Amino acid sequence: MSLNEEPWGLSGVRVVLVEPSHPGNVGAVARAMKTMAVRDLVLVNPARYPSAEATARASGADDILAAAPVVETVDEALAGCIFVMGTTARRRHLPWPVVDAAGGAERLLKERVQGPVALLFGREHSGLTNEEVERCNALVRIPANPAYSSLNLAAAAQILCYELYRQSGEGEPLADAGQAPRVEATVDEVSGMLEHLRRVATAVEFLDPQSPRLLMRRLGRLFNRARLERTEVQILRGLLAAVERKLRPGAAVDGQSGDSAGPYEGNGP
Repeated sequence: MSLNEEPWGLSGVRVVLVEPSHPGNVGAVARAMKTMAVRDLVLVNPARYPSAEATARASGADDILAAAPVVETVDEALAGCIFVMGTTARRRHLPWPVVDAAGGAERLLKERVQGPVALLFGREHSGLTNEEVERCNALVRIPANPAYSSLNLAAAAQILCYELYRQSGEGEPLADAGQAPRVEATVDEVSGMLEHLRRVATAVEFLDPQSPRLLMRRLGRLFNRARLERTEVQILRGLLAAVERKLRPGAAVDGQSGDSAGPYEGNGP
């Protein structure tokens, strides 16, 4: 279903901007929302709105702007919501439940099951007032560089909408749908490859069997961390078999065949 068809996107999550001073920020927030399939925007007493600049900065998300109610008060914007998550960049004098972006999205999605929820953004320069914070059930803070923690309104909205999108399952899986399924190498296949590697390393005098130290253990740990695919094991076995043939034309090291591992033919991913 395309974004131009109804319904689309993440319903029940309301993004509320309180007195945004720059119309460009309003458009940029709309763009951030649409890229993350968040569709419900409410504006509280915005300056210079509607605005051609807001539409331009929305870059195709002007349908979000067109559907956004413009209200006079925060109470109007939050009407009907059962849970409100306020954004804050500073610590408050009174203790308040504060979570990071991932935790904030998780809580909003959990509460959304019971009814509409709101994500409340304050003014660009001064944020939310104490009275507005008191309307919130919890606060969300995005960790940032302590020496320069000033996030643009649209940047903050993008981060939080991304977390909502990621956790809601609205997006497509990252893996290419046409990609062949990953086939992990089995433990015995990796063990066989490591034994093959040990033989070749001994034959080229890289490994001293009388004083092996921790070489094979370290190599085993390396390959176990890598989580090899079956095709990758076959490639390595083919390479090792080619080394054996160069060492002893017509025969494998110690007369062994290397478990029938032939040269890699380039087949498979």
